[in-house]
Amino acid sequence: MRYNPHTDDDRAAMLATIGVADVAELFGDIPEAYRFPKLDLPEPLTEMEIVQEMQALAEENVQPGDYACFLGAGAYRHFVPSVVDMVISRSEFYTAYTPYQPEISQGTLQATFEYQSMVSALTGMYAANASHYDGATAVAEAVIMGVNQHRLKRHKVIMSPTVHPMYREVARTYTQGMGLNITGDEQMDADFHALQRLCDQDTAIVVVQNPDFLGQLHSPAEMRDLAEAVHGCGGLLAVATDAIGLGLFAPPGEYGADIAVAEGQALGNSLNFGGPYLGIFAFKEDLLRRSSGRLVGETVDAGGACGYVLTLSTREQHIRRSKATSNICTNGALNALAAAAYMAAMGKQGLRKAAELCWHKAHYAAGQIAQLDGFKVMDDKPFFKEFVVQCPGPVSEVNDFLLEEYGIIGGYDLSEEYPHLGNAMLVCVTEMNTRDEIDDLVTALSEWTQDDVIPLEVQF
Repeated sequence: MRYNPHTDDDRAAMLATIGVADVAELFGDIPEAYRFPKLDLPEPLTEMEIVQEMQALAEENVQPGDYACFLGAGAYRHFVPSVVDMVISRSEFYTAYTPYQPEISQGTLQATFEYQSMVSALTGMYAANASHYDGATAVAEAVIMGVNQHRLKRHKVIMSPTVHPMYREVARTYTQGMGLNITGDEQMDADFHALQRLCDQDTAIVVVQNPDFLGQLHSPAEMRDLAEAVHGCGGLLAVATDAIGLGLFAPPGEYGADIAVAEGQALGNSLNFGGPYLGIFAFKEDLLRRSSGRLVGETVDAGGACGYVLTLSTREQHIRRSKATSNICTNGALNALAAAAYMAAMGKQGLRKAAELCWHKAHYAAGQIAQLDGFKVMDDKPFFKEFVVQCPGPVSEVNDFLLEEYGIIGGYDLSEEYPHLGNAMLVCVTEMNTRDEIDDLVTALSEWTQDDVIPLEVQF
């Protein structure tokens, strides 16, 4: 394959058309002293030497797999069946882009259709779309959908303080200049009664997370009460959830959510140093025409054969961008395909088993840590795979000790986003953590408490 398809005659014709003699003349406006600056580059290497150098640099990284990892906070290490990478490595999938022409995009369109169908079943919602960047942009798009559903006549957005802090930041960034009043996250806890009291006739949408950023699970009854209160004010309820947890717990559609969003990285996508990830976005039927991203439908062609097409979204969403309801128009199809392959490979029972393993291992870890002097587990509400641990000293020092002495990647430091919790660490345990790893974590924490550190008393 030639990387430059133009012949000498082609180049001569193009230069003649624009009226220049040669390529060098194209750079005539650049001062001569700056046209060919001397670059201080190292001596060239062979391909073999470059590969060796890159491998040496890569080995400097601390990564899950080489170290026991208890860090989550929105990006999770879950088992990925080998079939997932096999499927997404096929060139017809990883080289595909915008599937506007169904006659040549049937594979990509069918894969997206299957993904959307499984996401709808998983979340208990009527429909799901594709092409959101990640969980954070899915939350932001939920806010925009809520505002658009009310034709921009409502301006209040109520955001729970236990929605992922980065999701809240992205939502604010996304909607700046829209004249919205985003409130609720000034509180320090997930008091749904307080959120309900904020609801009024100007409320477009309420956004909560379940399980929330601190790992806490809110019961279906609690969520139904919230949904009824929000709907009583004429607003919408959006719920950010855990994709793996949906294999075990009631889906948002079951307790009255209008929109369900999630970070889809956990479904067959690797950690990848933070991306690319996958924003899951599902919704009720009456919001179908407000959907951003892509919707794929199944139909039949003129000969009666099954076929797939983009459907139910306006052309403005993709072409007349100034009139679109959203700026999401990328192609997250490969990440969505990975999620579809993962869900198909795991099946209902496999997904439930993964969630059960997370639950049991997390509760085993929490029970062991709770017995350590100086450590306190926040367990006043049920939790799934993440839980808050109050440490007897700065979390940064605890994590440094874990990494340097035991080769353990510790939990997420909550002190900046939730200072009222004191020296609090968000610990994540998935099915990938072995009992030996959990026991090593407990041993390491017990050794750290032997230092002369005065425990900080903080009331949960």
